[in-house]
Amino acid sequence: MYKAIAALRGLAVATALAATSLNAMADYPDRPLRIIVPFAAGGATDVIARTVAQAMSARLGQSVVVENKAGANGNIGAVAAARSDADGYTLLMATSSHAINATLYQKLNYSLTRDFVALSNLASVPLLLVVNPSIPASSASELATYAKANAGRVNYGSGGTGTASHLAGEQFSTLTGAKMTHVAYKGGSQALNDLMGGQVQVMFANLPEVLSQVQGGKLKALAVTGNKRHAALPDVPAFSETPFPAMTARSWFGLFAPTGTPPAVVEKLSQAIVQSVADPAVKDRLKGLGADPVGDSQPAFQKYVNQEVSRWAVLVKQSGATVD
Repeated sequence: MYKAIAALRGLAVATALAATSLNAMADYPDRPLRIIVPFAAGGATDVIARTVAQAMSARLGQSVVVENKAGANGNIGAVAAARSDADGYTLLMATSSHAINATLYQKLNYSLTRDFVALSNLASVPLLLVVNPSIPASSASELATYAKANAGRVNYGSGGTGTASHLAGEQFSTLTGAKMTHVAYKGGSQALNDLMGGQVQVMFANLPEVLSQVQGGKLKALAVTGNKRHAALPDVPAFSETPFPAMTARSWFGLFAPTGTPPAVVEKLSQAIVQSVADPAVKDRLKGLGADPVGDSQPAFQKYVNQEVSRWAVLVKQSGATVD
C-alpha cells in the first residue's frame, strides 16, 4: 500500500512539474530576448540581424535586443552564446565564417553543430570578384591570364585568414593556375580600403560590402559566385557563365539557439523568424543591402549548416589555412 501511495505521489509531482513547464512555454517569451552578433556593429551581419530582430519583436511581443561581442573571427560571441542558458532568451547570429572556423581552428570552445540548434537562415549573399580599376581585366578569364603573366605581383585581400573571401581567392587560384598572393587584414573594411587604394589588386567580397563602390565606378566587378546573376548587378556574369563554374561559395547569416532549448521554444522562434523574413518591408530592406532573403524552416537550415561545415572543411584543407 505504501509503495502504491508513493508511486501515486510521484506521478502527481511529475504531472505538476510537466504542467508548470507547459505553462512556462505557453507564456514564452515573457521578457526581452537578445541576439549576440559576434562581429562589430555596422557590418553586414549586424545590419541583417537588427533588421530581422525588429520584425521578430512585433511577432513575439517582446523586445529583441542585439548585442555585439566581436573578436576572434566570431568565436568570442559564439562561446558566450553557447554558455548561456538554453531557455530561448539568448540567440546567436552565426555566419558562414563559423562553418569555416569548425575546421580552421584546431581547438574551439564550442561546436556549431553540437552546441547549437539552427533556427533559420535569414539571408545569403554571393561573393563578388572585384578588382582595382587599374587592372587591365574585364572578366574572370582575363584576370586569370593577367595573374599568370604577372606571377608574384598580383595580391588579393581578405578580411582575415580563413574567411570566405580568403578561401574563395585560394579556390580561384587553384582552378585557374594563377597563383595570387594573399594579404590578410583585420576586417573586410580595411581590405576594401587598400583595394581601392591599389595596395592590393583583387578581392572576393560579400556583395553588399562593395555594391556602392562598384556602382560608383571605384571598383570593377568581374563575376559573382553561383549559378545566376544578381539582381543588384544584372550586367555582371555569374561564375557559371565563366570557365570556372565551381566558384559557388556564398556567405550566409542565420540564427541559432543553444542546444537543449525546449522544442516548443525552438519551433516558436523558428516560425517567428520565417514570418519576419517573409515580411515585405524586411525583404525589401535585405534586398536593398544586396542580400537574398531566405527564411527557411528549422530542419532545412539544420541540414544546410551540417553540409556547409563539411563543404568548407574541404576548402580549408586544400588552402592549407590555419590559425593555430
